[in-house]
Amino acid sequence: MGIQSRSAQLVSFVVLALAGTLSAYRATCAASEPPEESAAVALTDADSYAAVRQEFRAAYARAITGETDSNDDSAALKAYPIYRYLVAARIRRALSGPSESLALADERAANFIAAHSREPVARGLRRAWLESLASRERWDPFLEAYSEREANDALRCDDLDARIASAPHEDVPSATSDRLARAVERAWLIQRNVPECEPAFAWLKRTGRVTVELIEQRARLDLADGHATSARVSVLELPPNRAGPLFQWVSLLESPRRSIDALIASPDTPVEPAALLAGWTLLARAEPDAAVARYESLVRARGLNRDSASPYALALALALAWGRDGAALDYFGRVRAADLDDEAIAWRVRAALWSGDWAQTAQALAALSDGERQLPRWRYWAARSAEQLGHAAVARELYESVLTDGGYYSVMAAARLHRPFMPHPEAVPVDRKTLEALERAPAFVRARELFLCGLRGEAPAEWHLGYESLGAPERLQAIHLAASWGWYDQSVAAATAEHVFNDYTLLYPRPYDAAVSEATQLSGLTPDVIYGVVRRESLYRTDAVSSAGARGLMQLELGTARITARYWKLRRPRLGDLFDPYVNTSLGAERLRMLLDRFGGQLPVALAGYDAGVNAATRWLPSRPVDADIWIENIPYNETREYVEHVLWNSLLFSWLRTGGEPQPSDAWVATIETPTREANVAPVGLRSGRR
Repeated sequence: MGIQSRSAQLVSFVVLALAGTLSAYRATCAASEPPEESAAVALTDADSYAAVRQEFRAAYARAITGETDSNDDSAALKAYPIYRYLVAARIRRALSGPSESLALADERAANFIAAHSREPVARGLRRAWLESLASRERWDPFLEAYSEREANDALRCDDLDARIASAPHEDVPSATSDRLARAVERAWLIQRNVPECEPAFAWLKRTGRVTVELIEQRARLDLADGHATSARVSVLELPPNRAGPLFQWVSLLESPRRSIDALIASPDTPVEPAALLAGWTLLARAEPDAAVARYESLVRARGLNRDSASPYALALALALAWGRDGAALDYFGRVRAADLDDEAIAWRVRAALWSGDWAQTAQALAALSDGERQLPRWRYWAARSAEQLGHAAVARELYESVLTDGGYYSVMAAARLHRPFMPHPEAVPVDRKTLEALERAPAFVRARELFLCGLRGEAPAEWHLGYESLGAPERLQAIHLAASWGWYDQSVAAATAEHVFNDYTLLYPRPYDAAVSEATQLSGLTPDVIYGVVRRESLYRTDAVSSAGARGLMQLELGTARITARYWKLRRPRLGDLFDPYVNTSLGAERLRMLLDRFGGQLPVALAGYDAGVNAATRWLPSRPVDADIWIENIPYNETREYVEHVLWNSLLFSWLRTGGEPQPSDAWVATIETPTREANVAPVGLRSGRR
């Protein structure tokens, strides 16, 4: 999965550096220099801070590894716009120092935060100071410095501890202790799985405020979230008459098939409807065939009519649709219209497509909400169904309407019309005067210097400080500003916020042409496909790190990178090598080459394997040839489906840009996906996604 999301989170190298990985920090600083090809819009004084930037980097690196102060800072360094970040780093380091120096560190932290309380630089230091104060149980200064707006869950729990320590004696009821108890009760329900809250919860129990009702409420919240283990802990504290139904719910979550069989065998055994549906949903997802075999028995045993059976039919229909089982349509037919939201209807459309039932496809499309039905995806499928049902004129009109939207479905529409595809760019003109004013604005100056020094965790806060004060025309120019620094993910984020999607020259740069060219020669892939993956995976961030540890431009896990290197007889990479654009793009391209070879040269399947893993893509291979658009539409993982569509679209745009704006052939997009009959050069099974 790429950075836009989702589910993938980027880890700042500053965090890595604070954990002791100084080499990673230094590598990031080097990687944060503008890429090989600069953006079209150049800064007016790009080198004005070049010398002091180097001094700052060196001083910052020393600060995060042990040096808490320096008497050698030059006047230029002290005047540097982000010097205060160096001061904050030194104070943070001092807060982890020996106990005898902590009093001075506390004083420095308090003075710094007071002086810069309205600035982004104070936020990180405030959090570090509060954590230090909490670990030492220095509750008075903690309460004075605490900011609810900037707190995370752990600090909110520490705040409860601080208030408990400062409250009147727990044996003496008071308005203060009552307010505090209500706050802890809220945490008991909302932050029930945060370890730092356990001392506050112990206080709540000690004061006799944990009632049976509160315990049951907490258990039910855990059960509704599917957390059977933590719910069981709460249920054990309930009296038998209250615990029984909840233990049954726990059993339905932990052993859905066995529990449902017992309820079918004992029709008179009471069960809460929410518990039964939760267990049934788990069974349908894990063992759809077992759920199909039990559906009618469950309906009879529990006395369900058409309306009350509808949610059970829907859970099974969705599970079957995700597995591309033709029986899904039968169960969708048993669902009340009122139970079908747009997401469920979308899967009904996909099930109909997979079954080749174009009449049901059209019927399901008509059930979508008005707004959803107008999306390019569904207008394209409306055109396909009209075409298949013999309504050629309607189909052509619908295809024509999709052509100008831009994106994967626009190219598919062109392919169905047997035309080459021509993008419709909409440029955001450069306003030099406004741009020059923006690049001199203090917040943007600080954001740029933080970015160029590798402090990617801190730079966005300064950017947003400057951005939020701008009017609409200035915000459009801010897109150019970030791109001119090589801060492409911020440029794309700003463009998305302003609904700018079609300035392709601005939003689809090619800053790593030398590295991509080398990867092209090694793998035989086109540079357009490689750039298409890079843009989706990392938005050009050489320092991108996902929550699962995938790294660099094409988001490779170290294990996957090493398997790839061994397969192609390349040098065995180290962890830090994955931040090198040359190493990362070469290994990423070779990995995609392996997947292409494994899946018979079928790019959509290879891309699905790159994102979701080779085992998932292999599972999704059809038993019979299927149109590529239908196969892609039926990828069970929403994120992987969007990934494949976006990379294909990205690749076409990069080809269009590389060829100087020539119309792009679309005929290859009308293809079929099939299970390869012979797998030459099969990639090792050990290949898997870097994000799962």
